[in-house]
Amino acid sequence: MLEIGSLVDGKYKVLRVVGQGGMSVVYQAVNEKANKIWAIKEVRKDGVQNFEVVKQNLIVETELLKRFNHPNLPSIIDVIDTEDAFLIVMDYIEGNSLSKSLEESGAQDQEDVVEWSKQLCDVLGYLHSRKPPIIYRDMKPANVMLKPDGNISLIDFGTAREFKSSSVEDTTCLGTQGYAAPEQYGGHGQTDARTDIYCLGATMYHLVTGHNPSMPPYEMYPIRQWNPALSSGLEQIIIKCTQRNPEDRYQNCAELMYDLEHYRDLDIENQKTQKKRWKGFLICAILTVVFALGAVGLKIGENMLKASTYDGLIEDALYKASQQSGKEGTDGTEKYKEEIAMLDKAIKLEPGNTKAYSELLKLYKNEGDWFLSSKEYIDLSTKVYSHRNEIKEKDKEAYAQLAKEIADASFLAVDEGEETKGYENANTWYDRVLETSKDEQLIKETTTRNTIVKSWVDKDKASLNLEGKETGIDTPYDNLFKMLSTFVNDSDMDNENIVIRLRCYKTVSNLLFTKDYEFLNVVKRDEFNELVNTLSQKISQVESSEQYVSNVDKYKGYLKTMLEGTKEEIEKMQEGKNNAGK
Repeated sequence: MLEIGSLVDGKYKVLRVVGQGGMSVVYQAVNEKANKIWAIKEVRKDGVQNFEVVKQNLIVETELLKRFNHPNLPSIIDVIDTEDAFLIVMDYIEGNSLSKSLEESGAQDQEDVVEWSKQLCDVLGYLHSRKPPIIYRDMKPANVMLKPDGNISLIDFGTAREFKSSSVEDTTCLGTQGYAAPEQYGGHGQTDARTDIYCLGATMYHLVTGHNPSMPPYEMYPIRQWNPALSSGLEQIIIKCTQRNPEDRYQNCAELMYDLEHYRDLDIENQKTQKKRWKGFLICAILTVVFALGAVGLKIGENMLKASTYDGLIEDALYKASQQSGKEGTDGTEKYKEEIAMLDKAIKLEPGNTKAYSELLKLYKNEGDWFLSSKEYIDLSTKVYSHRNEIKEKDKEAYAQLAKEIADASFLAVDEGEETKGYENANTWYDRVLETSKDEQLIKETTTRNTIVKSWVDKDKASLNLEGKETGIDTPYDNLFKMLSTFVNDSDMDNENIVIRLRCYKTVSNLLFTKDYEFLNVVKRDEFNELVNTLSQKISQVESSEQYVSNVDKYKGYLKTMLEGTKEEIEKMQEGKNNAGK
């Protein structure tokens, strides 16, 4: 095994073991020059039978991954063939496998499973669209990593193969019993895209029920036999995915993706409701024809067509966006031009309906990992604000919720050198939430976040002419310091999302570091130091095991270094004053 602290290939420092299998060990390593974390997969030559065969499989796996460009797939960076082992350097994926989630908490939330399945469906669709198609063949919870941002990554391509149209059946039986399709056992035909669909169906079954199909009773029952509260629509999807005959399954990932996007529409209860509505519609239509063939009938028809077209445009945009994986683009506004045009048409039809705006926001957030670029912000905020009156008239709380999501995305998009603009955008939309909403929880969350955003916006408005300050009269920096103190000591902040919390702590740290002179002109040094120490403790209390953001320890280290710098600056200022006094 590699030694912890050793240097691989002169540049990768081994930090710790993060996983171990029958033939391999996975380490976390860092390229200190590039300040980048990587994973190193080591397969030792000693103790492995037929190592050359294993090595060839590894080479096939690495060559496959090198050709891929998809956000849900890891990238191969380096391959090192040493005297003792074969090493693969790849993206380090922070998080845990879905199999660990099952071990820790059993059956997973249905909505989460559907969201993960859509991402897996998307990545499988990407693999199947390669030329020649790549068949993954080993989908299971252990091979799916759940990252801190809620997205997933598909790992371990040791069993993947290129589809050969000339083959009648596979020559090798690979896959995991219980998840593998019948054709993977030989004699049942060649594995193809429908094989991966079977494996994904078995994976969904395990995640949503908590029952492992590779363990007794070795059979996948309808999921509602385990939990009647589960969706009958999702049950239908899983049953169709796991049919023994490939002809009876979904024939491609696009078909499966569509049903996953609309699984609630497949629910038995929903279908009954739709039938009742359809009967009611027929009765109304007949009565309309009989009693009013004029303007009333035309108006009803127009409204029905309008609603149908609105939903249809959104569905078409989402489906088209799901096919965009791997496409180059500077940002969402460039990459999703056609999809945005469809959503714009929907907005034009029903400007008061928040659904199209929400889907546009999701589109942009997915493109940038939960935040908005400047162009995306301008596009979305202009559309929402220009139709604010129609949206509020239809549903004020829906407008407030949308405003908060735009504010959060603006806040998290703040980059070095562009703080003021990002914070001003967030402040604007947080204010709109507070002006509109009556929801106590929403108001509470928004107020907490807006406090820190506003403190940064207000810093440049604070008076710099602090000489001759009248005793007892507050200056803007007095108020700013009180605001920061209240915020840092607010216990509600301890329950915030880790991404928001760290971003807020960074903002406070920046203010204390860049405006220490101004603060120390209006508050006592002991008060200032006390706030710095409290903030440092709060940062230390952020647990790196929380699954929300990458490189938590590194981020904490950066913030604490900034606070130490603040303390050093204070000491220098004090020394300067003492020397001047002498």
